[in-house]
Amino acid sequence: MKITNIIAQDLSLWHVLAAVTVCLVTVSTGVLDTVSTDLGYGHYAEEPIPGLPGCLSMPYNSLINLGYIMLSMYWLAQDEKTIGIKSQTGRYLKNVFSWMAAIYGPVQWARIWTQTQWAAVLDQWFTLPIFAWAIIWCNSILNSWDSQQFMAVELLSLSSYFLSKIHPQGFEVALTIHIVWALTSGLRLQRKYGDSTTRMYLVLASISCFGFVNLKLLDHWLAQYLVFQRLTGHFWSKVCDLLQFHYAFCFLTHLDHYRSTKMKK
Repeated sequence: MKITNIIAQDLSLWHVLAAVTVCLVTVSTGVLDTVSTDLGYGHYAEEPIPGLPGCLSMPYNSLINLGYIMLSMYWLAQDEKTIGIKSQTGRYLKNVFSWMAAIYGPVQWARIWTQTQWAAVLDQWFTLPIFAWAIIWCNSILNSWDSQQFMAVELLSLSSYFLSKIHPQGFEVALTIHIVWALTSGLRLQRKYGDSTTRMYLVLASISCFGFVNLKLLDHWLAQYLVFQRLTGHFWSKVCDLLQFHYAFCFLTHLDHYRSTKMKK
């Protein structure tokens, strides 16, 4: 019932869906068809299993994406009583981040399943505004950013994907900038308002981010070891991504109550 009420009443879902629609329409025009992406099962260390339906041909890399939906539902269900976010802005930021996770999982699954350019582009593209939203949330607490600043950063983030049209490694450049900016914002927030608990969350989120990036890059190299031949580096990269999401939620929701403290001063 709680999730149903959120869907019916919270504008965060409709705002996320509006952004997704813009991305889908843009991709459908073919303007991003020339972007460099990795297509084909050969780019994954997990061997497809003959006889399984396409959506489960690489079962571990496919099913791990259910974790994003479960993570999203968990954090959507957290309310003021359970996590202490009292401001409407804080609840909105949390819910947008949650809906982003819910949509990102199926998009990644679609890429694994279809091995098509449109799914690969969306998988890459959606990564950027997710990191940007962590930046926005940090700076909303630190600097009292408003909705116009939210919009400006998200538009800048979405636009940065077009670096991929300019250079084959354009996406990697944009992603690196997002990760560094998010980490820097988190460190600034920790220094100003953090405690030992949030320090632990920030460290765990940073370690998870490191695993998210590097385990994917080392996917084929790790496959020489038996332990990584079925549960591959790409699979564990997705596990790290889920942990990164979760610890970012823990860090930001724990600190968001300072928004109310600042407002009272």
